[in-house]
Amino acid sequence: MTDRDLRYWLALKFTEGVGNIGIRNLLSAFGTAAAVFRAAREDLKRVQGINDRAARNILAFRDWRRIEREMDLASRSNVSIIMAKDVLFPRYLLNIYDHPAVLYVRGTLRKDDVNVAVVGSRKASTYGKYTTERLSRELALQGITVVSGLARGIDSAAHRGALMAKGRTIAVLGSGIDVIYPPEHRELYERISELGAVISEFPFETPPNAPNFPVRNRIISGMSLGVVVVEASDKSGSLITARLALEQGREVFAVPGSIDASGSRGTHKLIREGAKLIECVNDILEEIIPQIDEAGQKRLAKEGARSARREKGETRGVPEAALSDEGQMKILKMLSTKPLDPDSIIAATGLRPQDVMRTLLTLELMGFVEQLPGKRFIRKDQDV
Repeated sequence: MTDRDLRYWLALKFTEGVGNIGIRNLLSAFGTAAAVFRAAREDLKRVQGINDRAARNILAFRDWRRIEREMDLASRSNVSIIMAKDVLFPRYLLNIYDHPAVLYVRGTLRKDDVNVAVVGSRKASTYGKYTTERLSRELALQGITVVSGLARGIDSAAHRGALMAKGRTIAVLGSGIDVIYPPEHRELYERISELGAVISEFPFETPPNAPNFPVRNRIISGMSLGVVVVEASDKSGSLITARLALEQGREVFAVPGSIDASGSRGTHKLIREGAKLIECVNDILEEIIPQIDEAGQKRLAKEGARSARREKGETRGVPEAALSDEGQMKILKMLSTKPLDPDSIIAATGLRPQDVMRTLLTLELMGFVEQLPGKRFIRKDQDV
């Protein structure tokens, strides 16, 4: 798509009263964005969703300086602006009725991305973050691209889990592509841009205002084949994402938690309402894989085999000297072939619960530790 096309698409986006559905209908009626601005007012008004005021605003549009500035910012920020007709526009997202006309992208989108969203509470528990990192890592190892919202808690754990596996992950922002929120996730933002993509439908410099986040949630669910909710209170924004996923015809999964935890109320409600309870990554894959075409399934199988070989090669024979801190050594030395639960490890080591859970995940990724059913851990034989 040429710069001229892009200018007219952005002009429609910035015209008050038009909106995403109006843009879609206008393009369907007139063929190109440029043709919309040459149309007669009465012809514009015949398009569904375009009233007299919107038609007047289209014909009165003169803010081309703003368009030039937006395109210049994109060029200087290493950001691509893609239209809904672009070949790299997420294909599943096109199936929702109010898909964005424009996406700002930092990083790389792929035509063959198979996306699964992983979302949840910003006030995540240690269990929630650990489970999220594990599931996201295992999805990434299978060639799945993990989509989330860069927020604190479950979202950031989802991105980190995928990055641990050197997999692809996509962050959907509720602000302009140049506004990192929360600000402490700048490093994570950069890593996601390198191995996947950060995307937004909002113009540059848009602040992270509260109404933006429910709006962006439809993109998280819309570009994915399924949505996994790990932890959510009964009023969590993640439940909005799950509801949108159902409306869009997507799969909804929920991770069960403690009946005493407030963060489990939302996920348990989803399960009661028909969401699939998941205990491992296979519970997700068995619903997702049949929706992918044969070429996509072959690609995922190849990616899974490659990841397995890479993991095996990276962890076999790794010496204990490679361990980076005292907590890792302390936990590893107390583990044996006798399974231990996290509470026992916490009591024996005196370490904080969150440190124990994160360290166990790190040791598992390094191949020193294996998790058994029932969330019990044993030491693995490195000579196997």
